[in-house]
Amino acid sequence: MSFECNLLISVLKLTKNGVALTKDINTEAKLPSTVCMILLQKLQNENLIKLKNDTIETDSENRMQIAVKAITMGADIQRISTLLHWKEFEEIAAVALKSNGYTVYNNVRFKHENRRYEIDVIGCRKPLVVSIDCKHWAHTITPATMRKIAEEQTKRTKALAYTLPNAKLKLQCTQWEKAKFIPTILSLMPNTNKFYNKVPIVQILSLQDFINQLPLYIEDINTYSKKFTTLPTNSNNTKNNLGSES
Repeated sequence: MSFECNLLISVLKLTKNGVALTKDINTEAKLPSTVCMILLQKLQNENLIKLKNDTIETDSENRMQIAVKAITMGADIQRISTLLHWKEFEEIAAVALKSNGYTVYNNVRFKHENRRYEIDVIGCRKPLVVSIDCKHWAHTITPATMRKIAEEQTKRTKALAYTLPNAKLKLQCTQWEKAKFIPTILSLMPNTNKFYNKVPIVQILSLQDFINQLPLYIEDINTYSKKFTTLPTNSNNTKNNLGSES
């Protein structure tokens, strides 16, 4: 493993809970001090960290970029995953959605047909409702596992559409005439397939591009339409207002 890769891992480890001291990074990476400072300066030039006196600062988005960079240099993905907070995935998803005009809701919990559900991040921008499952994977995902993950997120998203409007869920989309719900999986590393059963599998660093381009290929992915203005009170009829689209 290269000096730079060791340094990246050390930065991730020691900035997990906030600001780190450069001397601690140097000790953790087991590098000569001159080499350590050269590499830290390189990271600062790449806008991945901020050097302030004897300290190092970074944020969730840059930590994700550092993580991906370390993995591409040969670092073990399982080890890197343990150095990341699952909350960091949600924070980055929220920032990307908000910067594109979406109203964001985190950790949305609800019940439907006596089953409890939770969706990590929901973004609403008329007429789209992006339902994101943030996967903090620490190992390679098999096709069978990916299929199950996509199916489960599809179930969560359909359940959300079915249960709305819901007095306990103050989602902006219930004020619209209709909405399209989009199940989405967010992952640390790129997947062999960008879609699984038409469910988008989005790598964390590609999320901004995915959101920007979403209206362009909306017809090619799995969506669920819901009309709110004619929503009947009878729960048995609610399903009549929900339709699957491809």
